[in-house]
Amino acid sequence: MSCAIFIPGGADRYVNYRRAVESAGGRAVFSERPGTDEGCDGLLLPGGGDLEPWRYGQPNTASRGLEPERDAAEFLLLERFTAAGKPVLGICRGLQTVNVFFGGTLAQNVLGHEAVGGGDRLHPVRMAPSFLSRICGEEAVVNSAHHQAADRLGQGLAAVQWAADGVVEALEHETLPVWGVQWHPERLPGELGRRLFAAFLERCR
Repeated sequence: MSCAIFIPGGADRYVNYRRAVESAGGRAVFSERPGTDEGCDGLLLPGGGDLEPWRYGQPNTASRGLEPERDAAEFLLLERFTAAGKPVLGICRGLQTVNVFFGGTLAQNVLGHEAVGGGDRLHPVRMAPSFLSRICGEEAVVNSAHHQAADRLGQGLAAVQWAADGVVEALEHETLPVWGVQWHPERLPGELGRRLFAAFLERCR
């Protein structure tokens, strides 16, 4: 039986995520209603707009596309899944949500990582030994389409991947099965994205 991965939101909004989860042998469960995540084996927090800056103790200086109800719902999901010891994967905004949930902060505007010409930027990353480095290898090229990034890391989190300018591209929790990538594996060309989803699904089984 395939494991169920909960993705908060509507299925029509996250077609790429459904395709990636199903290609890795999982079943994507979508809902915007609280409580519908029961019975799911893992949580995937997808990309999207910015978090409300008050959540990490800052005034709004550059945040946009705010979704207050989504912030609240995803924090509740993180509470439930981490308390149950179930795996969590945050992607782009999802990494930022994970970091803020654990008490970290965000840089509200970073240059050189936003999408260009309607498409993602591609750039190399450097890595520290970690769960993710075993998937990515010693060298990797990832994609960027964001203007915010993790700044001070939350409690228990460690950065394991960086862009050339020092922007955190991936993080892991030291004791919980929680990971975040600032890039978009669901639309990254090549095998890396598929390997990441396959490894995440394996941890959820």
